[in-house]
Amino acid sequence: MISLKNSYVPAHLAIEAMRDNGYKNTAYAVCELIDNSIQANASHVQLLCGEAERQLSTRRSSKLEQIAVLDNGDGMSPDVLALSLQFGNGTRLRKDQRTGIGRFGMGLPASSISQCKRVDVWSWQDGVENAYHVYLDVNEIKNTKSSSMPEPFKKAVPYIYSKVVKEFGRTGTLVVWSSIDRLMWNKGETLLRHSESLIGRIYRKFIHSNQLKIQMTVFDLDNPSYVSRDQLSKPNDPCYLMAKTNCPEPFHNKPMFEKHGGENYERIFRVNYKDQNHDIFVRTSIASLEARTDDNAGNTPHGKHAKDNTGISVVRAGRELELDQTLVSQSDPTERWWGIEVEFPPSLDELMGVTNNKQTARNFSDILGMIHQIIDLQRKGKDIDEIKEELEEEGDPRAPLIEVADYIYKQITSLRKLIKEQTKGMRSKSKRYENTEIEKKATEYTQERKRQGFVGSSDIDEALTPEEKVENIRTDLITSGVEEEEAQEIAVYTVTNNLKYSFTESYFESDAFFTVQPSGGALNILLNRNHPAYEHLIEVLDNNESSNSRDLQDRLEKASEGLRLLLAAWARFEDEIPDGERKDDIQDARKDWGRIAKKFLKK
Repeated sequence: MISLKNSYVPAHLAIEAMRDNGYKNTAYAVCELIDNSIQANASHVQLLCGEAERQLSTRRSSKLEQIAVLDNGDGMSPDVLALSLQFGNGTRLRKDQRTGIGRFGMGLPASSISQCKRVDVWSWQDGVENAYHVYLDVNEIKNTKSSSMPEPFKKAVPYIYSKVVKEFGRTGTLVVWSSIDRLMWNKGETLLRHSESLIGRIYRKFIHSNQLKIQMTVFDLDNPSYVSRDQLSKPNDPCYLMAKTNCPEPFHNKPMFEKHGGENYERIFRVNYKDQNHDIFVRTSIASLEARTDDNAGNTPHGKHAKDNTGISVVRAGRELELDQTLVSQSDPTERWWGIEVEFPPSLDELMGVTNNKQTARNFSDILGMIHQIIDLQRKGKDIDEIKEELEEEGDPRAPLIEVADYIYKQITSLRKLIKEQTKGMRSKSKRYENTEIEKKATEYTQERKRQGFVGSSDIDEALTPEEKVENIRTDLITSGVEEEEAQEIAVYTVTNNLKYSFTESYFESDAFFTVQPSGGALNILLNRNHPAYEHLIEVLDNNESSNSRDLQDRLEKASEGLRLLLAAWARFEDEIPDGERKDDIQDARKDWGRIAKKFLKK
């Protein structure tokens, strides 16, 4: 007969089964401890990797033997400390307490035993000398088959940590992993190298806003005063809209991407879930032209950095859960040049399908995976509201996410088109800047005329700051129909090189072959691609697809013909003006233009 004292889940068996709880690697498990620190209002967290030299089969080598996380958070009372290593228990389980990044009560014990067989926790609320201690030992539980937890008791933090840590907070917590047997990396340097980018990305909002400093330290357990690595984590923004990040130069101190849509880059979705309204934020960005100036920008350090950050950043309460790859085309290297961030509150955990190890939002990922079905239904005449209603009728809890997924897909489609155009035009745009002798000569001749006393209406803006000049030129070009990225590139290039002139091509509805746009102290000459003169004078000479002598001769003849026709058109224009003051003004304008052209064209 089975005793009633038997448990449905014997502790010694359950603890071993729970060691396989799905953490992607050690870095993700460490993040659970950092989550607890943030939830406890810590402003400083230190990740400590303790190495010791050990004899291997043929040589001695340093091996990572302890991992610790120290914070200056609120600390825990003995009663709360007693709960900290219980699976599924915690202080943030009720719905009305879901305001921060914690919730499930699984983080500390689950992440710890996924990497090691023993975890020790010290916590204090009145000086580190008054720390209380509790522990979980997998081997002890298996050997004794006990399900009871040890009571917290006063115990000093280990001497080695008092040597390596410069200062303990008045309140705080120290978590130490030992008997480590499931590490992906065996050296502290390797762990930090793989963790720093991930940690910087997951906690970028906290680090960037100066709410949190994360210090990463590697030290010698046998000689704790010897520290081989000690550094602060930098934010790693997959949308590349932050400055001062871990992105390589020249984008380490400035954003590499731009807000897609300008200040309208953010869309807020009001989602009704369980009779309450909640906001989901979707933000989009696209690489600046400067980031893609090189012919092979993907192989630059910043291009490789962007490749590692490809995907949709899913953020919960300011903390990233994952970079979702569902809609990423793995075969397209240009996918790295767009960024999308989706942020939601913890109150939507069930709707989004947040897992207890906080590594994914399963429902959100699933709904993104259904996007092609959703698009097919739209092509057949159904709108988003109808599709959403059908899912609700079927009892699908993901229905409120339909509109968000649809918007994201359409944003990605738009971003891909822009990037494709950007890529297609990259060589022609770079070619335009390979030889700027025309703009430079025109600038020099203009300076000469200014010295002679001639003044242009654009000259007054030369007193503006470089930043103001760039913004004015950029804004006016965008207003004229130039793409935002190209407008930014032209503005920066013109101001940086102190050019008075720039040439830009665009499609606009006008009979004019070109317009002159004074802006930011410069004159931008906007060529109308819709005008036949563009095809006969500009496009025909810029076409370098064929370089044989016959083709070259044909193109030169076409350009010459185009120029003659353009002059003939002017002649006819003059001829049709009745004699009088207006005709005299037009003829004077032709002569004045000719005099300036004579100077500009003189070799």
